[in-house]
Amino acid sequence: MAKRRKVVHSPSIAADRICPDGLDDPAISAEVERLLSRRTRDIRLNDQINRLYRDRAWPQTAKIIRAWMIWVAILGVLTLGLNLLLLPPDVSKSMILPSAMLPPIALAVALVWRRPRAPWLQGSLLVAGVFAILLSIALVGVSAGGEFYERHLSIMLFVAITAIIIFGIPLAWTAIIAALALGLYFVFQLTNPSLNLGSALASTLFFSTGVFATVAARRNMTILAQKTFLFELRDRRRVSELAEVNDRLASLARTDPLTGVANRRWMEETIDQLWDKGNTGPDRVAMLMCDIDEFKKLNDHLGHAEGDRCLIQVATLIQKHVRRSRDHLARYGGEEFLVILPGMSETDALCVAERIRESVEAAALPHPTSVVSRYVTLSIGVAVQAPADEKVSSEQLQRSADAALYQAKQSGRNRVVIHRPAQTGTRGRPDGAAGKTAPRAASPSSTSA
Repeated sequence: MAKRRKVVHSPSIAADRICPDGLDDPAISAEVERLLSRRTRDIRLNDQINRLYRDRAWPQTAKIIRAWMIWVAILGVLTLGLNLLLLPPDVSKSMILPSAMLPPIALAVALVWRRPRAPWLQGSLLVAGVFAILLSIALVGVSAGGEFYERHLSIMLFVAITAIIIFGIPLAWTAIIAALALGLYFVFQLTNPSLNLGSALASTLFFSTGVFATVAARRNMTILAQKTFLFELRDRRRVSELAEVNDRLASLARTDPLTGVANRRWMEETIDQLWDKGNTGPDRVAMLMCDIDEFKKLNDHLGHAEGDRCLIQVATLIQKHVRRSRDHLARYGGEEFLVILPGMSETDALCVAERIRESVEAAALPHPTSVVSRYVTLSIGVAVQAPADEKVSSEQLQRSADAALYQAKQSGRNRVVIHRPAQTGTRGRPDGAAGKTAPRAASPSSTSA
């Protein structure tokens, strides 16, 4: 017999590893499609999708915020040290207290953002922490006075702008940070002895344009990130649907549509895999070739509908007597079923075969034209590859099981016959028996179980 082509299996994609929580909700899918059909600037996420987006973006956002806070703390300490070394003592000493506020505040905010918390809590603490940092920077300039006054207020706005640009946080939080930064700048400019009210307003308005432009840019960046997330949700849903379709097609390709058990193609692939594990074959395996006796007469007399019902019931009965975790059952031909029993001895295989035969006979499925019984019966051929035996190919073992089935048919049907490899010969098989017309080789010396 020609060697079957080896089939390479590729793992199917599990839908639950592709879709984020809630994406299988039709309402969410419909909302995603609706949002993507709109203009980019009009995208507004509802509560459900916004929660998915927040969960998706939180790790990266938190990492950026923590890094920003840690670097602000480090630069604050370095700046204070340089001021103490380079500036006059009276100026540098006035900077110590407000500068000392900055590192612990920044580190505290970084600590808060190490793990997810309630959004309102994290947002409040972030805004409060940024405000305290900006206030600390402004107070350094106010305390030092002179040229440091205006310089540190500009530094404060620069720090605020960097936070606005890189923090991927909700627009409301961004707007609050921007408003607090401009408010602090305006208040301290009003108290600047070297500026009058008009100059304070003018400088505040000048910096306001830059700050609000930054907020607008941050808003556009957030909307683009949200749109990218929506595309990701849609793509994941489509991949999930495609994976489900592929799984269904794969299941259909390996399942007999009538009986629901595996089909011949799947069984041949399974046999190839089983024999490939040991190169020359498994150490111990049994094959049962089961055939419904005189099935053609049943089909002709009772009709195809009754014949189909008989096949379904017989497949169900066989399935009940095999180990689901190890054994393999397939509809191998019209009324023929093949059972593979890995790791099973000859005695156990005969017991399983006999239980299957008895259960089919006990089911009392009507077969009025059978010469064997008034009910449906089963003939079973058994072939066993034992550890002590010479290794045989899967094709050889199948031929042995089929030869044993032929012997069961010849010796009266409704029985179990095991192939004895010690005696081999060549016998023909009558045309039409078990749906086969070709002669079979290797007739067994058989015993009835």
